[in-house]
Amino acid sequence: MDWTGRRERLRALINGNRCIYPASVYDGIAARIAEDLGFEAMMLAGSVGSFSVLAAPDICVLTLTEFAQQAYRVNRAGSLPLLVDADHGYGNAMSVKRTVEELETAGVSGLTIEDTLLPLPFGAAGKENLITIAEGVGKMKAAIAGRQDPRLVIVGRTSAIGITGLDDTIARIKAYEAAGIDMLFLAGVKTKAQIDAVSAAVKLPLFLGGVPQELMDLDYLSARRVRVCLQGHHSFWASVQAVHDTLKALREGTMPADLKNIASADTQRRVLRQDAYSRLSKDVLGGA
Repeated sequence: MDWTGRRERLRALINGNRCIYPASVYDGIAARIAEDLGFEAMMLAGSVGSFSVLAAPDICVLTLTEFAQQAYRVNRAGSLPLLVDADHGYGNAMSVKRTVEELETAGVSGLTIEDTLLPLPFGAAGKENLITIAEGVGKMKAAIAGRQDPRLVIVGRTSAIGITGLDDTIARIKAYEAAGIDMLFLAGVKTKAQIDAVSAAVKLPLFLGGVPQELMDLDYLSARRVRVCLQGHHSFWASVQAVHDTLKALREGTMPADLKNIASADTQRRVLRQDAYSRLSKDVLGGA
């Protein structure tokens, strides 16, 4: 697998002058579809990892090993650069180092490490908590220490803007930038004023979580040094709805030939790379 080439392509994107919307993916078929449709990069969120691997909510019950394995499956099937959400690094700063090592080995091109206190401690149900800036800096330094390939993009993430406000957010991202990471991720941004203030405060390229629709203007975002902006994870939930509707129809007596929205034979062959397998089979097995 050409992990180096993928990482170089991601770095070219974030060092360029345009913002992209990565494809939210959750398995190998989704990765293939994203590639066929012309996306520049893919995103595997921690939440989507938990949904797709465990059918569990996003409450930090997915393990690092399970997440790394799913990332590898996505990477093995696809050829686009893959960004992943590594949550809090699955523990303290020493765990962050191990997390980076495992995800780099799985072939990811970039990963985010956040400063949220996860999993939620006893008595904090329903509340969002942040670790201190000093502990956050330690995690960023540990992530850099765990990186073997200098092309791997390490992204420092904070949700502070929706918890403690703009001033604390700026203090955090400045500290993480000084620690030597490559990019800054902000979750919970709601206004242009927030984006403008953050962009003016730091020099690194920016990565945004889901933002209100009125902020999804690629020209505006590009001019504020935003290089990646997520659009949510609708592809996963659309797939869930499709499976639900198909099974429900079959259970209620619909004949298979009458089902709607089934992938065509051509689409099936394309996402499975059937032609390439057929050529190889003929070459190595002597088939017709």
